[in-house]
Amino acid sequence: MKESLTDWQRLDAMVDEDIDLSDIPEITPEMFARSVVRRGLKPPPGKQQVTIRLDEDVLEWFRAQGKGYQTRINSLLRAYMEAHHQA
Repeated sequence: MKESLTDWQRLDAMVDEDIDLSDIPEITPEMFARSVVRRGLKPPPGKQQVTIRLDEDVLEWFRAQGKGYQTRINSLLRAYMEAHHQA
């Protein structure tokens, strides 16, 4: 096994202000809202194929967002369901 070349003592001594973030874009609320983190959570339920009628402009808008638009629609429906779930 190779020995790490990382200077761990220097890194441990750093404070947040010492970190150069100039080449990393700031995460916007929109980027955060589109993110999906599943680590440590139970697996999502299985998917079922259905036919649903959507307004044409709504579907075209989601499709224009690119690959994964059906997953984003599902995520929005899930968020709505969870927000309105009767306990």
